[in-house]
Formats: sequence, structure tokens, C-alpha cells
Amino acid sequence: MFIAMNRFKIKPGCEEEFLAIWRERDTHLQDVPGFKQFNLLQGATNDEYTLFASHSEWESRAAFEAWTQSEAFRKAHANAGARKDIYLGPPQFEGFDVKI
Repeated sequence: MFIAMNRFKIKPGCEEEFLAIWRERDTHLQDVPGFKQFNLLQGATNDEYTLFASHSEWESRAAFEAWTQSEAFRKAHANAGARKDIYLGPPQFEGFDVKI
């Protein structure tokens, strides 16, 4: 199994707008081979930002990488830059191979 995560630093006061973007977007994941599960996690808030992380589970790293090259990926991310003003920098990707 492979876990893909992106960390997002969101400007204070923009948390609900960020959540709405995720609630309203079509991820196009339901028919992607190897996709297992998705969660959006909200972390701590400080004076600078609120931390969020997207967490997706895949059957394998290869399945995840195939998705990143797919039409479903392009569709899911078509409007990704529309609200750059609520982000403090680009998302930070982390990928993990599950060993146990």
C-alpha cells in the first residue's frame, strides 16, 4: 500500500473557504484503478496558518503515479490555482510506502 499526503498552510480565517473548495470539487477518484480511500485532515492553528493535509491511500506507488499522469488527475486539479490567495505557499507532498 502507498499513502500520498499533501500539506497545506492556509491563512487564518480562510479555513471554511478551503474546506468548501474540497467539498465541492469532483476528485474523479471513484473510478481510478488502485485508489482506496481519501481523507482531508485539519491540524493545528497558529498565528501564521492552519495546517491541513490531504491523505489518500492507494494499492501501490505505481497506482498513485499512474493517477498523476491520468486525465482524471488533470480534471481534478483543473482549478487548483484559482484561490492561491488563501494558501501560504504551494502544498508540500509526502509519499509513504506502507511496510507493516
